[in-house]
Amino acid sequence: MPFKPLITAGIENVLNTFLYRSPALKTARQRLNGKVLRVVVKEFSTPLVLVFSERQLDVLGEWEGEADCSVITHMSTLPKLRDRQQLTALIRSGELEVEGDIQVVQNFVSLADLAEFDPAELLAPWTGDIAAEGISKVLRGGASLLKKGFQRQQRYAAEVLTEEWRMAPGPLEAAWFAEETAAVERSVDALTKRLEKLEGK
Repeated sequence: MPFKPLITAGIENVLNTFLYRSPALKTARQRLNGKVLRVVVKEFSTPLVLVFSERQLDVLGEWEGEADCSVITHMSTLPKLRDRQQLTALIRSGELEVEGDIQVVQNFVSLADLAEFDPAELLAPWTGDIAAEGISKVLRGGASLLKKGFQRQQRYAAEVLTEEWRMAPGPLEAAWFAEETAAVERSVDALTKRLEKLEGK
């Protein structure tokens, strides 16, 4: 399954929000300026290419040039890359294969580790600030609720996310969304071809 432009744009938006927003991360970003990191996720047929510049990060599904560093991994390993302490262990265990300049992936992991990921910032444009903050608190508190074993609060958090705000789609909804997106993409392609034919007449 290749990465669609919609997916790469979404990933690019998330990464730019967290990695390029804070002036405090400028020094960590400068180490990556001009670098290209190719990420091969084994569950997908095409790689994801991260192109770092001074002002932003571009996420591409296709790249003709050479990458400074390539990493090959599984989808399940990606969240672990936020912790730079785990990087060496992931490489040793074979969960992460690195080709090229290892410094690039080390600098990227360090930058991600320094960034403060706050779900509220991503949710705010769609849900409003108050609802986004509420969802963010539920997500942040989820880990401590699990540890303390408060099943009732845990159940409440799940209900809030899935029923009231519908922010946690189930696997069937995600599959349906992917199919609908692909159908829209095919329709747009068909429409574009028809318009090209009409313009040619």
